[in-house]
Amino acid sequence: MPATGSINYVEIPARDMDATKHFFTDAFGWEFIDYGPDYAAIQKAGLDGGFFKSDQVATTSNGSVLVVLYSSELEITLERVKSAGGIIVQNIFSFPGGRRFHFADPNGNEFAVWSEPEES
Repeated sequence: MPATGSINYVEIPARDMDATKHFFTDAFGWEFIDYGPDYAAIQKAGLDGGFFKSDQVATTSNGSVLVVLYSSELEITLERVKSAGGIIVQNIFSFPGGRRFHFADPNGNEFAVWSEPEES
């Protein structure tokens, strides 16, 4: 049982459920369990969650929480995101503690991917 107050589940809006599932499967290897046409639970993503049918979009510019994924190979992940149809919103940049980039999924939702700093 999760501890009281721990983040247990994240739900994300999706305009196009099929495009969402294809994108995250191709870019990150996620799997999904469909609960009707308007909801798909995320599997193999490191945190439980799901996508719900909605015309809303989650971006930092509209005050949304930013979901940040991890990659041990940031440049390869950036290319996988692009080849799967993601739009790079902010190219790789350094921040205290590492490097990251931001992308939009097929629905326009903003995500980030981070990695450790480059070795000198």
